Amino acid sequence: MQFLVSVIDDESSSPTPAELAATGAFNDRLQAEGHFVFAGGLASPDTATVIDNRGGEALLTDGPFLESKEYLGGFWIIEAPDLDVALKLAAEGSEHCNRRVEVRPFQDQ
Repeated sequence: MQFLVSVIDDESSSPTPAELAATGAFNDRLQAEGHFVFAGGLASPDTATVIDNRGGEALLTDGPFLESKEYLGGFWIIEAPDLDVALKLAAEGSEHCNRRVEVRPFQDQ
């Protein structure tokens, strides 16, 4: 099973060098244990562009989809045999990046 682990960030502080190093070490461990699929940190929401092409012509709008104090700061896509393992890994990721995280399974296709 694959899970999206979303890192919930806010504008109160940027990741410290220690948090970045801990997250990098955690990523290395996920890879070594076969849980790592993909991960990435995202630029701040003010760099976003929203595209709406439902009306036949693409409308581009600068800025985030939602104005909020919290936003998606990064993510992991992990492979785990079940939700319990995914939650355990996400709890470790939360500790290493010093942010709250949300876990969601991908839907079966």
